[in-house]
Amino acid sequence: MSLKVAVQMDHISTVSIAGDTSFALALEAQARDHALWHYTPDRLSMVDGKVIAWAETLEVRDEEGNHFTLGAPQRLDLSEMDVVLLRQDPPFDMNYITTTHILDRIHPKTLVVNDPSWVRNSPEKIFVTEFADLMPETLITRDTREVDDFRKKHGDIIVKPLYGNGGAGIFHLREGDRNLASLLEMFMGAFREPFIVQRYLKEVRGGDKRIILIEGEPVGAINRVPAEHDSRSNMHVGGRAEHAELTDCEREICARIGPSLRERGFTLVGIDVIGDWLTEINVTSPTGIREVKRFGGADIAALFWEAVEARRAGG
Repeated sequence: MSLKVAVQMDHISTVSIAGDTSFALALEAQARDHALWHYTPDRLSMVDGKVIAWAETLEVRDEEGNHFTLGAPQRLDLSEMDVVLLRQDPPFDMNYITTTHILDRIHPKTLVVNDPSWVRNSPEKIFVTEFADLMPETLITRDTREVDDFRKKHGDIIVKPLYGNGGAGIFHLREGDRNLASLLEMFMGAFREPFIVQRYLKEVRGGDKRIILIEGEPVGAINRVPAEHDSRSNMHVGGRAEHAELTDCEREICARIGPSLRERGFTLVGIDVIGDWLTEINVTSPTGIREVKRFGGADIAALFWEAVEARRAGG
C-alpha cells in the first residue's frame, strides 16, 4: 500500500533528527514507499470550505546536517491526501486549536493522525485528570487562596503552565520557599488560563518514564533522568535518556487508559509516569520513539505505520 502523506509540523529545518519523532515517522514512511509532503501550520488555509496547504514534496535522510530535501511549493488540496500527520509542537493555543477545526473538514476521508477533534478536546494536562486516582494530588486554578491551601497540605509543590510543553515554565517550590507569591504574580501576568499545581514527587530524581502507546497498547519506554541541579527531566533541557522496561504498575496504568485512547482515535500517544503516578497524557506531538529504538526497543515508527495502513485499509 502506497499512501500520499502530508506532514503538518514545525519546519523540518529546525528539528534535531537524533531525537525527533516526526522525522523518524517520515523516514519510515519513505522506506515504505509512501509519498511525502511537508507544510507548516501557517500555510494551512480553508477556501470556500476546501482545505488547502502550500506544501513541498519531502525527501529525508538520516544524516545530521543533511537530513531533508524539499521540492518547489505547490498548492495542495488536502482532501486528496490519504493521511495528514498532525505533528506540530505546542503551545496548545488558539492557533493550534484552529488548525484542528480546519482539519476536521477532511477527516476521516483523509485520515488525520491523531484525530483532530479529540486532540482539541483532550488537552494533555486536563485529559489526564479523567484518571485522577492514578495521578498525584493536582490543582488547576488561578485562585491564589487555593494554591496556598494546597501548599499547606502537601508541602513541596510543582507549579507549571496548563498549556506549556517541553519543560518550559516548570517550578519546584520547597515547603517554606518565599517565592510563591512572586511566582504566582508572574504566572497571572503571563497566562490568561489557569495553571497547574501538583504535589512534588521525589521519585522524579530517579527518572520520569515516557511510555509510548500505539492504538492504546504500550510498545516501548525510556526513562528520562533530570540533571543534578534541575527538577525537569525533558531531554532538551538536560535530561538524560536511559533504557527502561515497564513495571507491573505501569502496565496496569496503560490497561486503564488504553480503551479511552482507542475511543478517541489516538494512534500515537506518549504518557509520563513518575514512580507509580501518571502525570501527563501527550496526544499532540509525542516524542521518544527514536530513543526507544536506540536502546534496543521496538521500532515504533514501523508499528505506527502498520497501524495507519490498517486504518486506511479499513482494518
